[in-house]
Amino acid sequence: MKNIGNTCWFSAVIQSLFHLPEFRRLVLGYSLPESVIDTCQSRSKKRNIAFMQELQCLFALMLGTVHKFVDPTAALELLRGAFRSPDEQQQDVSEFTHKLLDWLEDAFQLAVNSSPQDKTENPMVQLFYGTFLTEGIHEGKTFSKIETFGQYPLQVNGYKNLNECLEGAMVEGETESPPSDRSVKYGQERWFTKLPPVLTFELSRFEFNQSLGQPEKIHSKLEFSQVIYMDRFLYSNKELIQARREEIKKLKGQIALLQQKLERYMKYGSGEGRFPLRDMLLYVLEFASTKATPAEPQVKGHTPGTPPVHRRRVVTQATENDAAAVVPSYPELEDRPLQFSLDPVEMLEHPAPRVVTEDEMGLVMTCLQRWRKEVEQDIQGLQNSIALLAETIELMYVDSSLDQVPYHLHAVLVHEGQANAGHYWAYVYNQPRRSWLKYNDISVTEASWEELERDSFGGLKNASAYCLMYINETLFHSAADEDNSRHFRREVEALNAQLQCYIQEHNWRVEQEMVEWAEEQSCKMAQIEESESSVESQYLSTDSGQDALSPAKQEVCALVSEHAMISKDQTARAIANTADAYEKNGVEAALVKEAEPAEEFPEEANLTSQAEEQQDPGGVAPAAPAPPSSQVSEVEIPSVGKILVRSDADGYNEEVMLSPAMQGVILAIAKARQTFDRDGSEAGLVKAFHEEYSRLYLLSKETPTPQSDPRLQHVLVYLLQNEAPQRVVERTLLEQFADRNLSFDERFVRIMKVARAKLKDIGPADIDMNEYRKWHEDYSLFRKVSVYLLTGLELYQNEKYCEALTYLVYAYQSNMTLLSEGPNRGVDEALIALYRRKCLLKLNDAAATLFESHDGVNVAEGMSYLNELIIPCMHLIVSSDISKDDLDAVEVMRSRWCSYLGKDMDEDLQVKLGDLLPRLLDCSAEGVVLKEPPKIRPNSPYDLCSRFAAVMESIHRASTVTVS
Repeated sequence: MKNIGNTCWFSAVIQSLFHLPEFRRLVLGYSLPESVIDTCQSRSKKRNIAFMQELQCLFALMLGTVHKFVDPTAALELLRGAFRSPDEQQQDVSEFTHKLLDWLEDAFQLAVNSSPQDKTENPMVQLFYGTFLTEGIHEGKTFSKIETFGQYPLQVNGYKNLNECLEGAMVEGETESPPSDRSVKYGQERWFTKLPPVLTFELSRFEFNQSLGQPEKIHSKLEFSQVIYMDRFLYSNKELIQARREEIKKLKGQIALLQQKLERYMKYGSGEGRFPLRDMLLYVLEFASTKATPAEPQVKGHTPGTPPVHRRRVVTQATENDAAAVVPSYPELEDRPLQFSLDPVEMLEHPAPRVVTEDEMGLVMTCLQRWRKEVEQDIQGLQNSIALLAETIELMYVDSSLDQVPYHLHAVLVHEGQANAGHYWAYVYNQPRRSWLKYNDISVTEASWEELERDSFGGLKNASAYCLMYINETLFHSAADEDNSRHFRREVEALNAQLQCYIQEHNWRVEQEMVEWAEEQSCKMAQIEESESSVESQYLSTDSGQDALSPAKQEVCALVSEHAMISKDQTARAIANTADAYEKNGVEAALVKEAEPAEEFPEEANLTSQAEEQQDPGGVAPAAPAPPSSQVSEVEIPSVGKILVRSDADGYNEEVMLSPAMQGVILAIAKARQTFDRDGSEAGLVKAFHEEYSRLYLLSKETPTPQSDPRLQHVLVYLLQNEAPQRVVERTLLEQFADRNLSFDERFVRIMKVARAKLKDIGPADIDMNEYRKWHEDYSLFRKVSVYLLTGLELYQNEKYCEALTYLVYAYQSNMTLLSEGPNRGVDEALIALYRRKCLLKLNDAAATLFESHDGVNVAEGMSYLNELIIPCMHLIVSSDISKDDLDAVEVMRSRWCSYLGKDMDEDLQVKLGDLLPRLLDCSAEGVVLKEPPKIRPNSPYDLCSRFAAVMESIHRASTVTVS
């Protein structure tokens, strides 16, 4: 999902909900009776209905789009004003989810035939809302109440895992013993009485720092599992759980006592500094076992030069088999007390006892070792007891009777950053793939559970989970039975006709945009390659390079506008046929004079049926003055005249305005000015529509000549000549009147808005969008075939036979597809076949000449002609319905190579000829491997028409053509 600016929170929540099959089904199946919509007066209810419809369209695209991502702008615009402040940069996931569920609940309540207070039948309430019972004692009085919940809030601070959070949220307060004999319970307990299919936990990771006066994020670690059992929190298990809680309370009391005892061992002493007792005993053992070793003491009783005796003994802990410590003896020191100088230089190197007998040492060592062993045994015993009690508490709820209500983790919403800024994404479990998917705006990647843990548990970095979404066993297994791709296709097929039409139209626009982009990129690459290549290859850039450098289209216009937007240069030729009379009398006369219709336009009554209803009261002024802050400039439109254009005109594109299709629309609206001023914008559109249709109808009836093809001038001419369905023709022309580039003048803006409203009213029952798209795809292919043909002919005349053959072969193959649907769908098949044969014969002669040269380089070049072009083309010719002329050409080429048999030539040439002839004579076994020619972006209609005329005239006169 596209992030349109700090909207990652929206993407994370919507992706998590979209992948709940039941929620998706509810949204896509939402509908309201017209009577409910008409009688709805509440502003908030109207907003909720509008949001529900936008969400429905968004979900439909998420199911059926061919694009990598979807754009949620329409739905987001409705949401932005509902939060605390529209200026806030980023919303909180919890707040948005609350708001979203509230809106959806209200929208579905309108579809339920019950009172607003009774929400038991509301599907959103049934899916996301549950109830819990609160019981307790407050100031000595008992109370009990049932409450509804959607997202259940949980505190994070002070808890290690989700179960502890839930336990802390369900039980509040302690049992105290006042002076009286009876015990009074101060606090409360909550018990779930009804759990929703989708159980959402809101993790409170914000807290307000009083000293700083701002919120802070809690980064502490909180673990959660992929499956949780909710039995221990249900009211039906109240007695069992209360008994278990009492046991746990007692066990925790025992643990506390043991912890106190252990603390006395681990922090021993009576002063401020306290240390572990076993470590202190170890240190005393080390001290007692250290023998005095001065740095360089002078020992009395030894003669100078005799080294003094230095001994140090370290006694380790005795083993269990030792009866007593072994006390070593030193005979040389017996009965001879040592005396050392008190000079600081001669002090002991290590702290050690100064005077001690061996018996005393043995007794001390034995006691210390025994005491240390006893202390370690005590510590180990306490630790084991604590661990055993903790394990008992952990296993207190591990009971087969308490694992009957499992909930499976469906989605984790993660936030990275601080309290006032950051980024959201979602992990959603994909049942068919048995894996987790990470939805991070337009990026969707597979993720492991370990990665989810690192990002969601917290404690390691600034990322942690904010919301956990669990689903019950029923939803979990229903999702597991799905195959995403097939199930999504079935869901698309099950949508209502309006949503299916919406998806089809969206995908068609995307595909056209992708084709447009691919052609632009291809042309840019071709231009780069041509600029670096030899002068020979520069010829192709005259057709492809110029358009590749044209400004990028501001947006992909609707359907037929695509063909008008291809153009770059202006022309008045298409208009001149019907505007001749107006040009003779000047521009002013052309703008005010009413033309007689060339033919009564079919279905005109349908267009005018609503004219009185939507007619502007009192008429409309010819043109509203431009705002003072806007600068006005004049633009010269051929055959139309000068028009005033505001500098702030929305979407004005001079390149498009100067195209023949748009000039025709402008001229038609200019002719309808009097009708517009007198009867309003609806009638003005009908009049302009009639004018333009009449012009194009006459153009389609013109007799074509060898130098002209009216179909290249306008898509409607192509549709009319091929007798396309009337609805296809009407919508095609209507979309030109809805073009956003008409927003330069008040009169044009009003007509454009009426046209857009009519387009929006055309539903699936009025037109088959698949058929509509097919007609426009055929016209695009027709233009492509024409461009390939013209390019091939130009290259042929410039003796670039290799390049020419590739274009002509592709033109022929694509043209066959068009002609299979009707004789007027494609171009002249015989013309393409003629120059395809000529190219083949020229190339074959060139290859044979290179072969006869016996030069290695030339022979290799000739073989490449045969392998890459001649033989694959011969296969295409032979495999289809071959004409006599093509068959004769193939035989001529084969005969040329067979004539080399029996002639004297080098052995390597004989080998090459032997390999070549079987493939040349039997093309049926040859695979078609023909490199596609460089893509050329179609010229504007005027360029294409003038180019067609120049090339056709040139081939009839047999002179080289040059088109500027």
